Amino acid sequence: MNAPEATSDAPTKPAPAAAPASWRDSLAVYLQPRVLIVLLLGFSSGLPLALSGSTLLVWMRESGVDLGTIGLFALVGTPYTLKFLWAPVVDALHVPFFTRTFGRRRGWLVFSQLLLIAAILLLALTDPARSPLFVALGALLVAAMSSTQDIVVDAFRVESLPESEQAAGMASYVAAYRIGMLVSTAGALFIVSGFEGTGIARASAWMWGYVVMAALVLIGTATALAATEPGQSARAEAATRTETAFERVLHAAIGAFSEFLTRRDALAALAFVVLFKFTDAFSGTMTAPFVIDLGFSRNDYAAIVKGVGLAATLIGGFAGGFVARRYSLAASLWIGGILQAVANLSFRCTPRRNTRC
Repeated sequence: MNAPEATSDAPTKPAPAAAPASWRDSLAVYLQPRVLIVLLLGFSSGLPLALSGSTLLVWMRESGVDLGTIGLFALVGTPYTLKFLWAPVVDALHVPFFTRTFGRRRGWLVFSQLLLIAAILLLALTDPARSPLFVALGALLVAAMSSTQDIVVDAFRVESLPESEQAAGMASYVAAYRIGMLVSTAGALFIVSGFEGTGIARASAWMWGYVVMAALVLIGTATALAATEPGQSARAEAATRTETAFERVLHAAIGAFSEFLTRRDALAALAFVVLFKFTDAFSGTMTAPFVIDLGFSRNDYAAIVKGVGLAATLIGGFAGGFVARRYSLAASLWIGGILQAVANLSFRCTPRRNTRC
């Protein structure tokens, strides 16, 4: 006889709750190939930021450019703020040869990195003392290509990592991003000083320093070539194959906003994102004048930011990814919020003023 079919009245056992990941599993996730790929791409994303920012301003000041002109170069960072405007274009359009050869995400990665290398080399060939306008153009191109790379790397990270590896991937990305920034700030300055130490003129030393930075972008290019195209990207590409370029851009732009706004508690989630680090952003803005006001020198502050600050960022980033894998998302956010508030209380402890905690 055949076994009787189960009826809808039959009791069902609840699925057992998933056991929390062990400490070993929480650490081993950082060695997953997909996470290591994201780590190297994070380095490539962080590297160019200072080349059109703080490092460039040091070069300009040493070249005798006046402070008023240097102040206007803050506008060079505008592409990083407005990159959401062309993100749908990057998401939807194909790059001839690159998309066909490497896939949608990897094609844009390689394409943007090659353009970024060209922009850094163009900036290396400029002379801040003679042509600040050309320096501004080169810096703007570096910022535009760098922000385009950021768009693609973010999409690649989200699509290539499963949910269980997203926190570790983000922690690795942020840590490598900070290391890339350190290389293009303190590292670039040390390299320029090294070239000057060999007898090369200062202008040529700066040029070769930027050439070295352009060569380091190849780390990201090699990573993109070694990676595999995310399966989610390949499925999306197949689904939109019959659409025109304009239709793909339009659907990507509308879909990005409508998909978020139709989610449950979308506005509450947006407010949470804005407010979660609101106080931290204010304290970060006031940290420099606060430290100087306590009596520390500029060199002391630089050592803190580039030394202790970098170490704290790296440790905190990996610790956050570890906690998020070990505990639930809500618990991880509570832990992070409480520690953030406690950390801000430390500003009340000022040895110079003998303030009690």
